[in-house]
Amino acid sequence: MSISAAQVKELRDLTGAGMMDCKAALAETNGDMEAAVDWLRAKGIAKADKKAGRVAAEGLIGVEAGVREAAIVEVNSETDFVARNDAFQAIVANVAKVALAYGSTEAVANAKYPGSDKTVTETIKDAVGTIGENLGFRRSEKLTVAQGAVATYIHNAVADNLGKLGVLVAIETAGDAHKASAFARQVAMHVAATNPLSLDVDALDPAAVEREKAIFSEQARQSGKPENIIEKMVEGRLRKFYEEVVLLKQAFVLNPDLTVEKALKEAEKDIGAPAKITAYLRFALGEGIEKEETDFAAEVAAAVKK
Repeated sequence: MSISAAQVKELRDLTGAGMMDCKAALAETNGDMEAAVDWLRAKGIAKADKKAGRVAAEGLIGVEAGVREAAIVEVNSETDFVARNDAFQAIVANVAKVALAYGSTEAVANAKYPGSDKTVTETIKDAVGTIGENLGFRRSEKLTVAQGAVATYIHNAVADNLGKLGVLVAIETAGDAHKASAFARQVAMHVAATNPLSLDVDALDPAAVEREKAIFSEQARQSGKPENIIEKMVEGRLRKFYEEVVLLKQAFVLNPDLTVEKALKEAEKDIGAPAKITAYLRFALGEGIEKEETDFAAEVAAAVKK
């Protein structure tokens, strides 16, 4: 019998199984939805359904670099234990390869997984049944330069290009690309450590700047000094704020006597041409995901009572 796209979608919504598996299940059961669900359960494919509601805030950040481009991804699992699983690590590494080609989260999610007819999303859903935890592809981004380099850095790597914190830094230059990449990697390490809010002052959220300015103004007025002095006090405190949160204004971690901006100027001598940091990306695993707080002692007590 003919299986409609609407039937396949309904079964996917019910079970969380991959599209091709849902189509096969409906074909095997002559379109009987309930029987198709049972068929998937019997095959172990519908395990994802029971796990889909669980918070996946662990996992790995993965990076992949090409020529003058690099990509970064986050794929989540429920536990750190799974993040050390070879099969899961292979998935993250392959998703990073897809991200190098497609870039954005949506494009990567819908792209074909390497060596498969299934999409990245479908492949990860299928892996839930075999790995045994809720998994999810959360995000990806890519940086590219016309000339220069894009460097990658993984902090506390668990395998090549895989870890809990990843950074990309792009440098545009007509100079030595290898030396530009080496400096960009140092900046990536700096970004990992300091987590700046923006690349430069102009890129800061205007609302955040106004909020800080209002706080500094109120603090300065409490001193009782005249308005012209208060204005200078606020300007000084804003400069200090920029030094704390703006990448180019921050003291360079590898040489705190220089700002990142001045360290770049020094690096230009080695690179052999003017250079500019054009962008950076920093992915920290699980940031922004609301994790469930559980009372372990209460869970054990409840289990004993059952």
